[in-house]
Amino acid sequence: MREEGRGGWILIKILTFLVYVFMFAPIGVVLILSVNSSRFGGFPMAGFSLQWYGKLFQNEAVVRAFHTSLWIGLLTAVVCTVLGTMAALALVRYEFPGKQWVNALIVGPILVPETVLGVGLLLANRWVGMKPNYGLLLAGHILLSLPYVVLIVQARLIGVKRVFEEAAWSLGANRWQTFREITMPLIMPAMLAGLLLAFTISFDNVSASVFWRPPGVETMPTEILGMLKVSISPEINALGALMIVITVGLPLLGGAVARLLIRRQTATNA
Repeated sequence: MREEGRGGWILIKILTFLVYVFMFAPIGVVLILSVNSSRFGGFPMAGFSLQWYGKLFQNEAVVRAFHTSLWIGLLTAVVCTVLGTMAALALVRYEFPGKQWVNALIVGPILVPETVLGVGLLLANRWVGMKPNYGLLLAGHILLSLPYVVLIVQARLIGVKRVFEEAAWSLGANRWQTFREITMPLIMPAMLAGLLLAFTISFDNVSASVFWRPPGVETMPTEILGMLKVSISPEINALGALMIVITVGLPLLGGAVARLLIRRQTATNA
């Protein structure tokens, strides 16, 4: 039995490894081909070159799309962090009628496919006579990113003992002073992680942005989609590599910083 069990675990490990290879091999290929000196992507590589990154930054359409995604992502991250923190505080610290419904309403967008949500919001705005615009694009990205911030801050806030806040109140601090001096420093790792995650979700969104963007306006993902429809050029590999670095690197950075802050808080409290 032990030999059969060991053989089963080995098989599971091999299958898991193959699944990861299947999922991440295309990403590795994009990263490698982005530095291929040949104009025609393929193996073996003709040589190492960063020329496609240089030409990418000379492309006005790509630079314009990057600026659009950047400011939309920054606004989304800031608004989601503020609203998500407030919502998490209300849901964890207070009791009010309809609390479960509010929680379900906030988390609901995670359960709905982005394409369905994008089409639904677009139809709703057309029903009231509103055309796609920057406000709709920003509101849609906030709608998609907010649930993640709320869940992250909620998870951290549950671990913060209420006695710290009650002690501050007993010493004469009002609610804002208590939040600023006690609660916010304790949940700062979660707020930072939520901020970076919200930016990443907004910056990398394509399926919903296609429906919400104004005519003639492109974000980075929709710009890549448009370039793929025309032709597959080496610049797309360079652009894809930059998107991979941003969308993968930022969450990893946020997680690392959050863990570092938690360790420092634990060491200070000890």
